[in-house]
Amino acid sequence: MAIDEKDIGEVAKELKGAFEDFKKSNDKELESIKAEKNKLEEKTNQLNEKLGEIDKLKADLEKEIKEFKRPGGTKGTEVSAHKKAFGQMLRKGIEDGLGDLQQKAIQVAVDGDGGYAAPEDLDTTLLELLRDESPMREVCGSIVIGASGYKKLVNIGGAGSGWVGETDARPATGTPTIAQLTAFMGEIYSNPQATQQSLDDIHFDVEGWLAGEVSREFAEKEGSAFLLGDGVNKPKGILAYARAVTADKTRAFGTLQNLKSGIAGGFTGDNIIDLIYSLKKGYRKNAVFMMNTLSLAKVRKLKDSEGNYLWQPGLQLDQPSTLLAHGIAENEDMPDVAADANAIMFGDFKRGYAIVDRFGTRVLRDPYTNKPNVGFYTTKRVGGMLLDSNAIKVLTLSL
Repeated sequence: MAIDEKDIGEVAKELKGAFEDFKKSNDKELESIKAEKNKLEEKTNQLNEKLGEIDKLKADLEKEIKEFKRPGGTKGTEVSAHKKAFGQMLRKGIEDGLGDLQQKAIQVAVDGDGGYAAPEDLDTTLLELLRDESPMREVCGSIVIGASGYKKLVNIGGAGSGWVGETDARPATGTPTIAQLTAFMGEIYSNPQATQQSLDDIHFDVEGWLAGEVSREFAEKEGSAFLLGDGVNKPKGILAYARAVTADKTRAFGTLQNLKSGIAGGFTGDNIIDLIYSLKKGYRKNAVFMMNTLSLAKVRKLKDSEGNYLWQPGLQLDQPSTLLAHGIAENEDMPDVAADANAIMFGDFKRGYAIVDRFGTRVLRDPYTNKPNVGFYTTKRVGGMLLDSNAIKVLTLSL
């Protein structure tokens, strides 16, 4: 049968119509998929955020339980007298005999710049509150000193022994290399204000109020310094120390190892696994991750090759949520996920970094500067130092 141009035109017309129908149907399908994907993505993000809130609520409740169970300290006669006199100074500005009581109670003289040392139980309570407020204080080591600074000697290697036969000579061995670590110290201050009327109220817990106000201010400033501080009149933070990609055997002492994710501004589950096993076995037992909330939200979506989620919620009391069986310290001072960001750390922070507190928080009562309010100029010396550069690893989101 002959085929003319009319037949071809009709087929072409039918083909065009079918293609138009296909495009409409396909576009509708794609739009539906996109809408459903957006809907699911929004729901996932909402659930992820809710999951983070519930996880934080559980951790906060566990802290409250520990706080409730914390035993009170014993008070000797001199300590009690000092505490009472200190309370009078806070409320009324009465300083009679406080300097002498202070020296007897805690062997600390009146500061030449003015102010008095807080009673021991208030000072230790302040440190406890700081520990609860600051993620760095929760996971890092802590040293309390009485002097203005702190130094530590460490053995970083060198042959100090050898193998010999029963009758062989004992040749001299190499001398171990000793390094001196020095804490970077600084003075931190806060100046909370209260009205004289509130101080006159016998039901107002002035010491508890002072500890709470100061701990919040100190925790924010300290936390940032312990992580990012440059060491100038403040602690030197972990991420301020030198970093290199070389392994422990060849990297210089005092230099942290950073692993590259291979993705500018991103990371994978394999990066997390590599980060864990870059740490020697002896450190991994007590190692935890450190990242901010946004990084943690991304981590919760990661799966292994079998489809299992790497992040698992802690469902029992005192059982924290984990990432590949290791705890997670949320720290909002950690860098956000971005190109070249040091977004995730992993390590035994107690062995790797020490927070150094000089015992003796000082308080200067100031009823004049901001009348009718009374200011409490509160200061303490605090520092930080990297102890073991092999104990902490850094994941850098770069090629």
